[in-house]
Amino acid sequence: NGIGINDYENFIQTDASINPGNSGGALVDSRGALIGINTAIISRSGGNQGIGFAIPSDMVKKIAKQLIESGSIRRGYLGVGIQDVSSDLRDTYGDKEGAVVISLENDSPAKKAGLMVWDLITKINGKPIKNSAELRNTIGSLAPNEKVTITFVRDKKEQTITLTLAEHKDTRGKINPKGEKQSDLKTQIQGVTVQEITPQIRQRSRIPQDINGVLVTFVSEESKAYEAGFRDGDIIAQIENVAIKDLKSYNQALAKFKGKPKRILVYSSNGVKTIVIK
Repeated sequence: NGIGINDYENFIQTDASINPGNSGGALVDSRGALIGINTAIISRSGGNQGIGFAIPSDMVKKIAKQLIESGSIRRGYLGVGIQDVSSDLRDTYGDKEGAVVISLENDSPAKKAGLMVWDLITKINGKPIKNSAELRNTIGSLAPNEKVTITFVRDKKEQTITLTLAEHKDTRGKINPKGEKQSDLKTQIQGVTVQEITPQIRQRSRIPQDINGVLVTFVSEESKAYEAGFRDGDIIAQIENVAIKDLKSYNQALAKFKGKPKRILVYSSNGVKTIVIK
């Protein structure tokens, strides 16, 4: 996974000679059995360089069956934004593998069932989940309205819930806020300057109404904050379990967790991310 071709990636990598024009052709084993459908290559010259990717045959069968029967692909929808367990987060989850929840869609199955930001999803229907790509592929392979059992870790305790998946709709959008200098500025994270999101900034930067927080207007490139991943235009939406609505709640959250490692939920032009400040 992580090739960047599709949202749902679970490729077989092969050194078989695949060239442009082979997409859609069969990848077979030494017995002649179909194991995948050739899809893409990595190549600087445009010709075969020994790095090819094929969609696994079991995934092909499921997709082909749906296309034949209904003419479209219907995927299960959980309604969470996720990321892998980064090195900064590993201690938080006791070296467990899984997918970290970093956002929840309104009225989604996940939110209705009680999942929260920074829950670590470790199993779906008892099947271990190693990373975010595996969770995405697992949920995407399930049908809408299917009941699933989710095992997750919250505050270092394992919990289980059962919910019914909705149908995935491709309504993705990105926010791209631009910082504006105002007189009311505060700097609490070293190297980071923030301000409140005014109605004018929200309208001009097209920030959705359901996204709240403080706007990062400046990040020093020589600071640890820059190294950690903060950038101009980011929106700090949550610090640990404290939702950020304005400068007051931002300063209160930083004071509450002063001197402690802090997980910070950030909306950026490239999506949602978790930044850990130590």
